Amino acid sequence: MVVPLLSLHVKSLGASPTVAGIVGSTYGILQLFSSTFVGCWSDVVGKRSALLTCILSSALGYLLLGASTSVFLFAVARVPVGIFKHTLSISRALLSDLVSEKERPLVIGRFNTASGVGFILGPMVGGCLTELDGGFHLTAVICFSVFLLNAELVWLFPWSEVKFSTTKNDLQLGKNNRLSGNTGYKVQDAATARGATTSEKTARLPWIEVLSALQDMKSLIFSKMWDIFLVRLLMAVAVMLYYSNFVLALEERFGVRPKMTGYLISYSSALGALAGFALGPIMRLYKHDSHTILLHSSLLTFTLLLLYSTAHTMGVIVFSSTLLSFSTAVGRTCITDLQLTVGGAQASGALIGVGQSVTAVGRIVAPLLSGVVQEVSPCGPPSLGAALALVAIFIMSLKKPRSSGNRSDKLKSE
Repeated sequence: MVVPLLSLHVKSLGASPTVAGIVGSTYGILQLFSSTFVGCWSDVVGKRSALLTCILSSALGYLLLGASTSVFLFAVARVPVGIFKHTLSISRALLSDLVSEKERPLVIGRFNTASGVGFILGPMVGGCLTELDGGFHLTAVICFSVFLLNAELVWLFPWSEVKFSTTKNDLQLGKNNRLSGNTGYKVQDAATARGATTSEKTARLPWIEVLSALQDMKSLIFSKMWDIFLVRLLMAVAVMLYYSNFVLALEERFGVRPKMTGYLISYSSALGALAGFALGPIMRLYKHDSHTILLHSSLLTFTLLLLYSTAHTMGVIVFSSTLLSFSTAVGRTCITDLQLTVGGAQASGALIGVGQSVTAVGRIVAPLLSGVVQEVSPCGPPSLGAALALVAIFIMSLKKPRSSGNRSDKLKSE
């Protein structure tokens, strides 16, 4: 509800375009550095406690946003949201703790569908409310109320979760097939370096445990999971390049007005949200092999980006946009599932947090690349996106698991 109105509100407060851009970028920078830390922190203190903290802190940020009467207050209001608004990623990590590994892609796909519907309805509701007198303030207060409702639901709903433990001698991260093709990789717990004994009962401070877990995660990522996150970055940048100049490119190439382009974007978003319901049959067809599904969806994304770049009619544009919304939604779910398969349930929050940081890097890189290649042609950004997708496909082909499809159906939480 609020995000599409932010630029209008900060402009109404008297900010110049440059200042508005700087203030807007602070949110992305905070998200980049906080997502991994908050995800790891959720593994230490528990997903429920972390989710409640993030929801309430985000609610405070939106309440301050609604009360902002200057650019300074506007910037201050974005700080708690930038640091703590990781509710979707922590929810995905919580879901991975509550379901079996076999069910995980399907459940996360349905979760993405639910959040996708929110991204479709939210801007419509916010757009209507902003037409009212004091509409932005009303929208921010409603958003604050929705966050409070979410906090109450998290507090009331019963569940049992897997909590990250730093009292064990070893943290097993990943026993199944992976993009890297390696199995049984262990990260030594930092507690053993201190000579922990069985008589040690006192837990370390949470922030010490978080730093220890981050060190373990760094070792795992750079030695065994670099290819997964590189593929995530390449595919994220590829898709962002496609969207970066979508409105401008259609106007220059076909004379399509922004209003009609907006309808096409809403149509594609709706299809992407519905793609979660197709994951069940797809997973059964591929025998729950997320790597192969990701490879094939990336191949489809590459083909459609190339088709969109060379299209000469609006019919081809609509066709490519329709299938792109499907392939990208399936790909996002599968890359998240692969991260959790390799990393294991114990560090699900940290792994998803790292994935969010990688995507944040893509959000920083994509506009820069788009601006450069648009100097050459309006078809430049999607063409470059197709090239990056091809590189990701090449990496996946080289790092194909030795044994695909043999995934454990053991429940992580009873």
